[in-house]
Amino acid sequence: MVEMSVCGIALDAASRNPIVLLRDPSRRRQVQIWIDQAQAHNIMAGLNGEPSPRPLSHDLMVRLLAAGELHLERVIIHAIEDSTFRAVLKLSHDTRIDAIEESPEQEPIEESEAREALLDIDARPSDAIALAIRTGSSIWMLEEVVAEASIAVDAEADAEDLNEFRRFLDQVSPAAMVRHLQSRHLKGEETDQESDQETDDDNL
Repeated sequence: MVEMSVCGIALDAASRNPIVLLRDPSRRRQVQIWIDQAQAHNIMAGLNGEPSPRPLSHDLMVRLLAAGELHLERVIIHAIEDSTFRAVLKLSHDTRIDAIEESPEQEPIEESEAREALLDIDARPSDAIALAIRTGSSIWMLEEVVAEASIAVDAEADAEDLNEFRRFLDQVSPAAMVRHLQSRHLKGEETDQESDQETDDDNL
């Protein structure tokens, strides 16, 4: 597996949709994952450490993990299916407090022994990345996924894309973003209806 780092958000030149950019340790390979405006906002807020008057969804998720004494060990993006990336959250349960309470005189517990493997949870890559940023967890990708999806890095072009996306966010109010997302949703429904109609016509 390859440990990836989030190097920013860019805009797709054709669709104007945001893309989260992941790079490998050599900084020579980059994987682009298409996301929506709301997901981009959540990731950018985590990268910038921006405080929110009310917790965003991923801030709430982090608090729920802490309340349940769960620890996000790492995120793994493990497959591409039908042009869609698949990710999993690797969670563990922090057993250090329980063990110490049960036997306060025992030898100190090693970090590797303090956490008990618990479960894997499927997640959208955008959600997994937003959580990893907020918890300081690592992001990993299978080598075959990197090999299939990566492109050569153009640092200068990436910097310009990131600046363009930031300018876009500065110009768009939250209300306008909501209207934009709603309009995209309605267009998607209309497209689905047209496709269903065409299918019915073909079956006649």
